[in-house]
Amino acid sequence: MEELDPIKLKQELDQFKKEKEKIRQLMGQIGGKNAEKQDRWVNSGFILAISLLATNDFINHLLHIKNPIIPPLFSLEIAVLLVSIKIIWMMHKSTKVEHFQFWILNSIEFRLNDVAKQLRNLEKTVKEFHTVEQENLERPIVPVINEMEELDPKKTPPA
Repeated sequence: MEELDPIKLKQELDQFKKEKEKIRQLMGQIGGKNAEKQDRWVNSGFILAISLLATNDFINHLLHIKNPIIPPLFSLEIAVLLVSIKIIWMMHKSTKVEHFQFWILNSIEFRLNDVAKQLRNLEKTVKEFHTVEQENLERPIVPVINEMEELDPKKTPPA
């Protein structure tokens, strides 16, 4: 039977640690604590900018106070542009998450295929070992007869 090779085990452990570190880095890029804080700041900025533009437009239309810096129609256009940018940003984040999920599933599939290959090798080794051992086993001197079987005098060996 095959013995465990410490060098191979060390290589597999090192590879596992590298993959684990890579996953940690990807998790940090996609959805770690820093990304959550950044998302809050960006969302707050978009909400503040759109609410200021909406307030400017309401003041212009309801109170008839003209803002010389931003014309009324232009504030509406800027608000639509900001909402569009936010949607594009959300799509980008979603794409990163989907790519990460695909990478994880691909890695799991690779591992499963590797485990299946090892299992096939083990089955082959067990079958080979089992057939060799079975050939070397001693045969009983007295034949074993089940209760359901009848002793046939023609088939019994001479005493």
